[in-house]
Amino acid sequence: MFARLAVAASLTALLVAPAAGQEVVNVYNWSDYIDESVLGDFTAETGIEVRYDVFDSNEFVEAKLLAGSTGYDVVVPTAYFLSRQIRAGVFAPLDKSKLSNLGNLWDKITKETATYDPGLEYAIPYMWGTTGLGYVEEKILERMPDAPVDSWDMLFDPDVVSKFADCGIHVLDAQSDVLPIAMNYLGLDPNSKDPNDIRAGAELVAKIRPFVQKFDSSEYINALANGDICLAVGWSGDVLQARDRADEADNGVTVVYSIPKEGAPMWFDMMAIPADAPHMDNALKFIDFILRPEVIAKATNYVNYANANAASREFVDEGVLGDPAVYPPDEVQETLFTTTELPPRVQRVATREWTRIKTGQ
Repeated sequence: MFARLAVAASLTALLVAPAAGQEVVNVYNWSDYIDESVLGDFTAETGIEVRYDVFDSNEFVEAKLLAGSTGYDVVVPTAYFLSRQIRAGVFAPLDKSKLSNLGNLWDKITKETATYDPGLEYAIPYMWGTTGLGYVEEKILERMPDAPVDSWDMLFDPDVVSKFADCGIHVLDAQSDVLPIAMNYLGLDPNSKDPNDIRAGAELVAKIRPFVQKFDSSEYINALANGDICLAVGWSGDVLQARDRADEADNGVTVVYSIPKEGAPMWFDMMAIPADAPHMDNALKFIDFILRPEVIAKATNYVNYANANAASREFVDEGVLGDPAVYPPDEVQETLFTTTELPPRVQRVATREWTRIKTGQ
């Protein structure tokens, strides 16, 4: 559940149409969400060429799926959006007899994703993560040595967040993440379907709107890494990628990811096959390949997101597996929450409120 555009150009070679008669699988995934060598390994083993395309928002991929005839064989939507897409009939039921590596999945994660797709009938969890705070340590401490970096007070307490307005604050352009965070901070059920709770969360966000430089779901990665901003509400893997970029650049910027103590959203990106996929068998082969422990571990080591494969742990780099920002310890996981889609009439309320917040009205 994230948006990275920086390496889309590097995948150009993978988007070239294969030779006539060559087997293909068309994959539609978030940008920079896999180690490219995984795609090459799949082709080398199976002879199936991967045509890999990328998107940067769930809303965009959902619109394409609902319109039909996408031409894609595997897509990777976020679980929050998955339920209504399943109801709309856009996905094919999975032929589990062709998924020999299904047993490698982590039961703790599959129990969570059962909220969206009971029994994994239509989708397989790929990666999961959290939504929290990313910040540039030097700039935060310079302005507030005792900054509550382990709390959503960093964002929602006007006396705190106002201290960082001058160094730049970005917030995800994702009401399905931010409004539940605000509701949870207020002591409300983050999964509430009550329009009044939605409005209460929106009002809290509106109060800190004057201090927010931008709502975006991709630019904040480089902005953190370069020190162009000092605080962001972001997805875990994105912030960790910003951390790694800053470390590689050795530019005096220290990026830190924090899961606030009040709790944070937990989300899951799921591999699914469109009902009109032109290469259904190849799609199943690709998903089964990704389910191999050593394969998904390679992806995790590259993208800094936890995967849903219990058997992969022995292949995940120790630095990644032991990073509490990637694999939160049990006591932190207990504070995480999941949310489900809003009914249409409540979704309209959330959409109106989010538009009002972003426009500052």
